[in-house]
Amino acid sequence: MPFYTESQREMQAQFETRTLADTMEATIIEDSLNPRHQAFIASRDFFFLSTVNAKGEPTVSHKGGGVGTVKIIDEKTLAFPAYDGNGMFLSLGNIADTAKIGLLFIDFETPNRVRVQATAQIQENDPLLAEYPGAIAVVRAHVDQAFINCARYIHKHKRLETSRYVPDENGDAPFASWKRIDGLQGHLSPKDEGRAEQEGGVITEQQYGEALSKGES
Repeated sequence: MPFYTESQREMQAQFETRTLADTMEATIIEDSLNPRHQAFIASRDFFFLSTVNAKGEPTVSHKGGGVGTVKIIDEKTLAFPAYDGNGMFLSLGNIADTAKIGLLFIDFETPNRVRVQATAQIQENDPLLAEYPGAIAVVRAHVDQAFINCARYIHKHKRLETSRYVPDENGDAPFASWKRIDGLQGHLSPKDEGRAEQEGGVITEQQYGEALSKGES
């Protein structure tokens, strides 16, 4: 299957970059993870995940965890955990719809980045689930293309700390503060109903927003 779509080809022709695009495809696009890809991915504790639903509508999510949160199974297979979220299941629902995903791994300090296009499956009883305490499922992704991307426009940022919400070795994590918002009480999942009072009490949406703006959520 051709790497470029007809629309991409038309844009390359319009801006006279077709020869360059062909050269880039020939030199950096691979259908598996080479050792450099693998080492970089294994060093990351977050990534950006793009998915597309059955209506063709995309979304992008930030996914965080411990270092090596995305596991290299082999040169053609990646796996990553699905944790408790806001109940919307945009990413997992989209994977169930179309299976097509994009993963963007970035080091903001170097800077450096690797992009992966893949076809994914959700595994609720995956053997790797035990290696991701607190996860509700594992996503296994078959690598279609992988390539190192230019870091020219990546602004350098300094890493400060790991999110306190990353599950520990027992799968435990602090109760999400947004689950304490008054308007959500009575609509949370059964396991979370009633916990707000035990976790500091119910708060207003304004209080949550103020805490969020200060980095205190």
